[in-house]
Amino acid sequence: MRVALVVTAALLLTVNAFAPWGEQTAHRVAAVAQCGAGIGAVAYGLFESRRVHGVARWWRLLAVGAVGTVLAGQLVWWFAGGDWAPVWVTLYWLFPVLALASVIVLARSGGRVGVPEDGSTRHAAVLTLLDGMVAATSFAILVIFGLGTVSTTSFPRSGQAVVEMSYGIAELVLVVIAAVTGMVYRAEHPYRVNYLQLGSGLVLIAAADRVIAYFDTVGFDSATLWGELGLALGPLFVALSMRDRDPSPPATQGSRLIDWAQLVLPYSGFLGITLLLAFHVLTGNVLGPVVVGVTVAMVVLVAARQVVAMGQQRLLTRRLYDAQRRLAHQVLHDSLTGLPNRRLFAQRLEQAMHAGQFVLIFVDLDDFKDVNDRFGHAAGDDLLCAVGERLRRCVTDADTLARIGGDEFAILVDGETVESEVVADRLRVALRDPFLLHGSSLRVRASMGLVRADAGPSALTSDDLLRQADISMYAGKRLGKNTAVVYQPAAGVRADFPTALRSAAGGVPAGFSLSFQPVVRLPDETLVAVEALARWTAPNGIQIPPETFVAAAEAAGLGAMLDGMVLRLACQAVAATGLDVGIHVNIGATRLGNPGFEDDVRRTLSTCRIDADRLVLEITETLPIVDLADAAAQIGRLNATGVRVALDDFGAGYNSLTYLHALPVGIVKLDRSLAAGSEAARDLALYRSVVGLCADLGLDVIAEGIETPEQAGTILAAGCRLAQGHLFGRPAPIADIVAEYGELTSSVRPGRREA
Repeated sequence: MRVALVVTAALLLTVNAFAPWGEQTAHRVAAVAQCGAGIGAVAYGLFESRRVHGVARWWRLLAVGAVGTVLAGQLVWWFAGGDWAPVWVTLYWLFPVLALASVIVLARSGGRVGVPEDGSTRHAAVLTLLDGMVAATSFAILVIFGLGTVSTTSFPRSGQAVVEMSYGIAELVLVVIAAVTGMVYRAEHPYRVNYLQLGSGLVLIAAADRVIAYFDTVGFDSATLWGELGLALGPLFVALSMRDRDPSPPATQGSRLIDWAQLVLPYSGFLGITLLLAFHVLTGNVLGPVVVGVTVAMVVLVAARQVVAMGQQRLLTRRLYDAQRRLAHQVLHDSLTGLPNRRLFAQRLEQAMHAGQFVLIFVDLDDFKDVNDRFGHAAGDDLLCAVGERLRRCVTDADTLARIGGDEFAILVDGETVESEVVADRLRVALRDPFLLHGSSLRVRASMGLVRADAGPSALTSDDLLRQADISMYAGKRLGKNTAVVYQPAAGVRADFPTALRSAAGGVPAGFSLSFQPVVRLPDETLVAVEALARWTAPNGIQIPPETFVAAAEAAGLGAMLDGMVLRLACQAVAATGLDVGIHVNIGATRLGNPGFEDDVRRTLSTCRIDADRLVLEITETLPIVDLADAAAQIGRLNATGVRVALDDFGAGYNSLTYLHALPVGIVKLDRSLAAGSEAARDLALYRSVVGLCADLGLDVIAEGIETPEQAGTILAAGCRLAQGHLFGRPAPIADIVAEYGELTSSVRPGRREA
């Protein structure tokens, strides 16, 4: 309602400025409007002041005083004689003083203003300075114009040049401070609407006074009606500001529109003075050198402000982009480990499903709840971060490692020739070393579910594949944990290796087979031995990792039966090919000290017609050796027959320097984790030390896990001439070994030295 009254009054006064009923009548109407607006503003201001207290009352009373002094000065000027000149001059002089005080008090009541939330204080300070200078130069032009003659048509009507100039400077200070404060008064601060209305009203009064002085100076007396229009509208705006408002109004559409004030205010004075200069020139007046100089300075300041504003906008845009990027990262990444989360992993899995070959691996830490119960949830979080970092080192930049939730991770391995078992094996090796957790050493085991990409198009979704991987992972947990199970559609069928082994009644269980991996001599990569590796595919089609079914057989008391079967099958397979190479067979450590196992070895060698010195029994770390003395005695008896014994996975697990000291083994197989280092010089030093130690003890050394030519070069430089790994051949049927290495065999085998 109040705004509508102001708009109506503005329209009527604008019509009056055109003086359709004559100039004299128009001046009288303008005088009446000034008196009515002034009296209304004073009365309303006093009324509102009684309803508030403290600072809220003081700025209103000061604003009432500013409007009241102008009104009183006008009345004394209109109705009193010349002897009253000191009175009206004094009243007019009170206006800029009281107006400036009200502006400052109101601004301070709204809290700190002008401090940008984005922290770009340097840009804000420069913009504030430039805004003040633009406002000062634009209003200064009005002041300069108004000083062309000593006029009594504008405030303070003294007729003295010094007083007129001083008053113009006082109004200049008021306008600059009010305008700059309005520019930096942020929308979210209290009483901003009150301030904009109060500042607009006071600046309008001061500007109208200077416009009247200008028109009087250039001789356009009739145009002073436009200045009188401002003298009437100014008090109305001041009256609008008196309304008591909620200091923190909701962000409505109306309040958001107020933000345009910060865009308009810096250029309003520039636009107004530009129109005035255009009018001045078009009416045949000449711009003096001082006005031209100040105008050029104003234009330069506006241009400089625009440059600084663009710089600030660019800074804000960059910060907004950074904030959006951080938000997007938070949405798509796990907050604890920093790894991609389930959402991002699902997106990349969908892309991989459309692109081609991939392997999906679902990893779940075994018995993670025990870690939280024992060490606390903070320690559990630390362990998850450490596990994530270990797993990250096992994948390439083209792969995706994600934390799905809780203690579950997922890995998407992208590639057309990747073998899922190889990747799973790398992950187990990475997690095998103990983790340091709150002063304790903790070993972590993980069950894994693997899903291969289907050939050709598929109707499955990413959620379907994750569910399949989850099913395989839990199938592995039921088999004994620390497993890697490949998903098969018949995954619901029960898989029990001990039962299958018993059911075979001394034969070969269904789905059981041997693969062989070559052991070569460097640098010519001559085949010197093959290692027999047990493989089992359960009746449900799931390929069970050796660690899983071997551990199950040991737990069921069938470890000796399994080792005897593997020994027999390996010797039969190699003998059938005619290869004159060594045969490496893994046996459980509990077989040492068992005389029955010695008999199995002798009987197998005799039956298959295999020379004893071709057989190497590798002691695996399924269980530790309990009685080193009995184990050493049996190894001695095996050595007497020509059979060699090797320590497998040396450098990890139970195998240690104690075994080297206590057991008369002839071969040491270095664990593959030693080849997984990232520093070539450190790897070379480590290999040299171990190889040198073994050479002093008269032991052969075989380096496992050699996958790259660089690793082969490192072990060769360290003095190790026997190697095994994917670089020389992956586990495969014995026929494939014969096809590749049949012409590259040597009679020099581990345990048999060249003359």
